[in-house]
Amino acid sequence: MEHQSDLPRPGPVVGPGSIFLIFVTVLVFLLPIFIYFPPTLPSVTEALLQTHTKIGLDGSKSHLPRHSRRDNKACKDGHGKIQSLWVFPVKSCKGIEVLESRVVPSGLEYDRIYTFAQLKSPFPVGLDTSDETKKKHSWEFISQRQFPRLATVHVDLYVPDIRKARGGGQQLLPLDGTNTKSSESAAAALGDSFIVIRFPWQELGLRGTLAWLGAKLSRGLHAVPEKEIILPVSFPSDDEIEGRRYTWEPVKIWKDTVTALNMEADLPPELRLYLGVSNKLGVFRVDPARLREVYRCAPKKEEAGYQPVTGWQDAYPVHLLNLSSVQDLDSKIAKDDNLKSLDPLRFRANIIVNGVEAYEEETWKAIRLLPSPSNKRQDKTNFHVSCRTVRCKMPNVDQDTGFRHPVEPDRSLRKYRDVDPGIKGVGCLGMQLTPLFRDPSTTTKAEAVTSPPNNDMVMESWIEVGMDIEVLGKGSHRYARMFESDRPDI
Repeated sequence: MEHQSDLPRPGPVVGPGSIFLIFVTVLVFLLPIFIYFPPTLPSVTEALLQTHTKIGLDGSKSHLPRHSRRDNKACKDGHGKIQSLWVFPVKSCKGIEVLESRVVPSGLEYDRIYTFAQLKSPFPVGLDTSDETKKKHSWEFISQRQFPRLATVHVDLYVPDIRKARGGGQQLLPLDGTNTKSSESAAAALGDSFIVIRFPWQELGLRGTLAWLGAKLSRGLHAVPEKEIILPVSFPSDDEIEGRRYTWEPVKIWKDTVTALNMEADLPPELRLYLGVSNKLGVFRVDPARLREVYRCAPKKEEAGYQPVTGWQDAYPVHLLNLSSVQDLDSKIAKDDNLKSLDPLRFRANIIVNGVEAYEEETWKAIRLLPSPSNKRQDKTNFHVSCRTVRCKMPNVDQDTGFRHPVEPDRSLRKYRDVDPGIKGVGCLGMQLTPLFRDPSTTTKAEAVTSPPNNDMVMESWIEVGMDIEVLGKGSHRYARMFESDRPDI
């Protein structure tokens, strides 16, 4: 009789094949769950989409040919049109392409209302620097000139959606531009619009691995984990400023110093590391009551009917770019593996036009944008063409990757576009515009100077893709540097 311990144990035998089959079965069962419910916490974007709609065009619907050879057809008829419209809510970060935009004195609505700034000092400032020590330093705006990774920081804009507020039912008000004031009132009742800033970031450990897996499952194989920052579009109330510990501080932009609202309390520390900023990093909201006054080449207050102003734009409210001019410069640049074609987005213009000869925009002094006859909104929008856009080396930064080319297009701009008699040794491309809210074609300059500003003037208008360009006046341009003698405040 055999010993009891030598007898085979009852039950099924689990071999390697069975284990593999069990693993595949569990994986097939769990995979759809992970796809529909990624193993990550709900994002800010997912929460906003319950009540808001993201505005702007995605890449597949863009009206802007970004990497194309020169289109000779665009230069034949001479009738210019708006090809593409862009707003850049956060200075030097990615822009948002839109089909239409409201025009206000400071430029296009939502354009450059925030900027990042660093606390400059002879040495880096720590995150826990005391207020007493901080007073010895000064905030200065930053851009892709110093930190090219800003080009890879995404910015999304979410506005209240009336239809979503009704739970998917029929909308309360039309969204086609008619009854605009009523639509805006209803949207305002739903809450604020928001800006969401996104940048690539993966944490270490299991949490980072789950974030990586969640990004792949929810947004595709090329997706990467991201950090999100949410900022309000509306200027915060006094209670919000106090509750969130925002501070009023002076910040320098070029040679101007303005007091703005520092909202650094909303910034995660990872953003400073991602951008490579060694100093303390802040994000400043421009104060609508303290906009920078624009002089130099802009129309005088008496001529425009109001004092031209701007937010975090470099110098003027609106920037126009002619696609034919970009394509002409592109034909003169020596290409390499890092610059195969000249992307118009490198120049970060608001209004990109097409259909006119290269550099014809430099002869314009005043333009009117005309809607098509079928458009329900028949706004005719006027602009003073103030001066050429003087270029620094920032267009050397690739707007997709953040790679800064060592020489181009700056070298070609200096070689071929050193054309303005007011400033030598630098290249010019594009034109700076100032919005006009009264018709320049019916008011002479002498009448404008002698007539007082009209307090009843409607200080907004609209522009949209496809509008025709009517040139109201032509002439020469001469760039005026900052703080030249035409400024009344010096």
